[in-house]
Amino acid sequence: MREDLIARVRKTVGLQRKDHPWPAMDDLELLKSAQLYQTDRETGKSGVTLAGILLLGKEEVILSVVPHHHTDLILRKVNLDRYDDRDFVSTNLIEAYERIMAFVAKHLPDPFYLEGDMRISIRDAIFREVASNILIHREYMNAFPDKLIIERGQVRTENSNKPHGFGLINPETFSPFPKNPVIARFFREIGRADELGSGVRKLMKYGKAYGGSDPELVEGDIFRIIVKCPDFETRQTDPIELRPETEAQSGPESGPESIKWRIIAELAACPLSKLEVAKALGHASMSGKLNQRIRQMLRDGYIEYTIPDKPNSRLQKYRLTDAGKQWNEANLTGVSKQ
Repeated sequence: MREDLIARVRKTVGLQRKDHPWPAMDDLELLKSAQLYQTDRETGKSGVTLAGILLLGKEEVILSVVPHHHTDLILRKVNLDRYDDRDFVSTNLIEAYERIMAFVAKHLPDPFYLEGDMRISIRDAIFREVASNILIHREYMNAFPDKLIIERGQVRTENSNKPHGFGLINPETFSPFPKNPVIARFFREIGRADELGSGVRKLMKYGKAYGGSDPELVEGDIFRIIVKCPDFETRQTDPIELRPETEAQSGPESGPESIKWRIIAELAACPLSKLEVAKALGHASMSGKLNQRIRQMLRDGYIEYTIPDKPNSRLQKYRLTDAGKQWNEANLTGVSKQ
């Protein structure tokens, strides 16, 4: 088992819920509490379950048990016969989720969207549900691999499935059925999934605003999701306005405080990598000045790493600290209401 990953889980749930029992447990107690270590009633033998291996196991152990396990992430923008970019993900489900979200952030636009007075990332809200779905509900004994394919105007996913119906799902009459309840429960504990059924509602809520039409979920031996998305040309342009212009924010125009203001405004919606911060501010890449400002904000305690024990991780992102959130409330919330 990945002891470092178990430690990350323990820290994550502790940050999300101060009274969560897992931070006080040792590794075996945590695994038992999460139902990842169980005793077979017939044989009396105890051990880590398949769900436990998939969630927290070392990659070589996962592939020794489920050799066909992987998620194929594909970008087809120009080369429609093969691909323009690809990530072959065969790691544990926790890091697989992070790789899926990183691939989506790399290749899909994130239009400007206000919910009330708060800017949120509808791209991340949508694909958080998509990523969780293809990892939680896959039939892992089937060798058919998970796929997420980004094409012009849409994203398609496919995963093997034990169907409880066939055809297009109607969200109004949809009755959710737990395919891998232990994995689903674990994802909910670490904040990677919502209660059963609420993810579909959230997907429908934001999907139409994102791509102009409702997402499609198709039940069968292969479960498919199709999400319409803005065309690729919008990726490097100004943010798309999905709400009235009167709700747009304004603020300082120049100087160090302007950069700080804009970074905090972006991070208020969701954690971002350095490159995502740079692009959100209209830069093609991370400049020296912007990099310097981020380091200063780290030292000042306004932002923090999402992976604090690995500052140079390729999955590293930044999020607001409590001090950053307070600064945001004091300086930005009032501005967004003007």
